[in-house]
Amino acid sequence: MKIKEIMQVLEAYAPLPYQESYDNAGLIFGDASWEVTNVLLTLDATEEVIDEAIARGCNLVVAHHPIVFGGLKKINGRSYVERVAIKAIKHDIAVYAAHTNLDNVRNGVCAQMADMLGLERRRVLQPKSGLLKKLYTFVPQADVEKVRAALFTAGAGHIGNYSECSFNAAGEGTFRGGAGTNPYVGTPGERHFEAEIKLEVIFPVYLESGILQALLASHPYEEVAYDVVTLDNVYQEVGSGLVGELPEPMNELEFLQWVKGQFRTGCVRYTPLRGRPVKKVALCGGAGSFLLKRAIAAGADAYISADFKYHEFFDADNQIVIADIGHFESEQFTVELFYHILTEKFRNFAPLKSTIKTNPVNYL
Repeated sequence: MKIKEIMQVLEAYAPLPYQESYDNAGLIFGDASWEVTNVLLTLDATEEVIDEAIARGCNLVVAHHPIVFGGLKKINGRSYVERVAIKAIKHDIAVYAAHTNLDNVRNGVCAQMADMLGLERRRVLQPKSGLLKKLYTFVPQADVEKVRAALFTAGAGHIGNYSECSFNAAGEGTFRGGAGTNPYVGTPGERHFEAEIKLEVIFPVYLESGILQALLASHPYEEVAYDVVTLDNVYQEVGSGLVGELPEPMNELEFLQWVKGQFRTGCVRYTPLRGRPVKKVALCGGAGSFLLKRAIAAGADAYISADFKYHEFFDADNQIVIADIGHFESEQFTVELFYHILTEKFRNFAPLKSTIKTNPVNYL
């Protein structure tokens, strides 16, 4: 197996176009054409993790956090990032990161958190826009089902929990083939009128290449007429955070104590309790203060995330209970998610989970 095969599986699950603009997900060090000796899964690609990869015979480290966020002007070992780069390159170890792209898919990091709390009726807290496109094409009536099926197979036509969604409108197209053409219908040099179906399907942007390949391969015309437009619609399946409901309401303090145990954290920083049961819960892995207003607007009783600053706790304003459980603690089970993604696809392949606790925060 080659590294690119691992990458294809991870990116099918968490497409790179879903990452935030500031992020650096993808292959950071190494060559995608290298054969894989084994894979080490971790939250952070620290020096100790690279040492572990060397010791355990792994030449690919898959991490949640990218070890390199910005450009490196010098690589002389003066920072831990530079030392990781030197050691990984020296020992031919590739480092791959799936970060905010894995955060932003509905079955990603936040879903792991929601699973631990048993949240039901989930939805994305802040869906992203600009990630959807629509294809318009014109197909002879006799061939429309063949083309439609090919587009569905390529991934088009998904809207929420519905699949195979399309719109079809009957009309009449005209064309005249020039010299050297071999039209599917009609005669070169003569204007032809053909009963056609205008077929419309929606698809996520990262599938565009495959969608167009499927269109051209299935369409009978020599020259296929089509339009692709970018939509402003929000994509309800992709975005930051999740909100859902507990199976049964819980007392606020009991809820916080339960959350502390579930996420194995040494500390939960929380805002004043409101004296109301907790039923609806919002959450976001990692630094999630930017979603507080969204959590309040969603009617959540509690918001679980990390990295809140002192003054940001005031923003709860008795409308919600903030539970800051720690950055590492909120995302530590991403390793289990990586393991599930890879073993689900490669049944005879056993990636290794790092034994290094990379959390830089300690509790006294």
